[in-house]
Amino acid sequence: MDTQVQNNTVPKSCIIANPIYDTVFKRMMENERIAKFFLGTILEKQIVSVEVRPQEFTYKGDIKQIKKQEKSEPEYSNIGYSIYRIDFMATIKTEKGKYRKILIEVQKSWDEDDLMRFRNYLGEQYKKKDIVNGKEVALPITTIYILGFNLAGIETACMRVKRNYEDMLEDNKPMAVESPFVESLTHDSYIIQTKRITDRRYTTNLDKLLSIFEQNHFFIDGSEVSKHYKMQSEDENIKLITDVLFEMIANQKEREEIEKEAEALRIIDDLFGKKNREQKQMLEEQKQMLEEKDREIAELKRLLNNRQ
Repeated sequence: MDTQVQNNTVPKSCIIANPIYDTVFKRMMENERIAKFFLGTILEKQIVSVEVRPQEFTYKGDIKQIKKQEKSEPEYSNIGYSIYRIDFMATIKTEKGKYRKILIEVQKSWDEDDLMRFRNYLGEQYKKKDIVNGKEVALPITTIYILGFNLAGIETACMRVKRNYEDMLEDNKPMAVESPFVESLTHDSYIIQTKRITDRRYTTNLDKLLSIFEQNHFFIDGSEVSKHYKMQSEDENIKLITDVLFEMIANQKEREEIEKEAEALRIIDDLFGKKNREQKQMLEEQKQMLEEKDREIAELKRLLNNRQ
């Protein structure tokens, strides 16, 4: 499909590729200006420079091979499926005007069962050292998790989990200090729940950025590959993002790649989703049975004590 023709006939802000898909998100974050805007908006920091580090891409297998293995219930590794993650070595400017380098780890996941994968990968990151000014250093790590599912009990679409220095000998008094040792061993986290994003807010840069990830207003019923982007913005960064996302959906080859990933995810859900849900239901039923037995035992003990 000719992108230029589409540009002349369809408003770029009208139809965009859904950035929840790894194919789309990867292309978006390869643009340095977009990456700076995305990271700076989430972290509320001025990003001076970013350097993309090696990344892992979710969909690597052949969709036909996956279909052939449907009945054998293959493991995730056999069909080339993993969490998508991308790391940036970023130079940020602090509120005090100082410059420092940090490692920003962005991970995307569709399934809450990926918790151990998150932990394992984070552990690997803590083992690594980077070269800064010719010296090996352990950079502070900041994590951003983009989730395609909802966390129970947490209603906000975007959450920050911060660390604080507190003096326990002074009634947990906040400490206005910062230690490279502490910074290298602990980290801040940011969590985005894409299914909780709504179009009710559109005032701050964070609102505008999140609106692009909103999982509603899909262009075709039954498909989440493309969607209507209803917000009109004069912000140059938002325009740049929607331009990139429009070009992806207008380009036939790129659109087919997105559709291939979407189909792979549907097959994976068919293969594992039902099985996982059944296992969770069985565990929940077993838990309820044990709790009921505990209550019965407690009642018997009470009765015996009353007879004595």
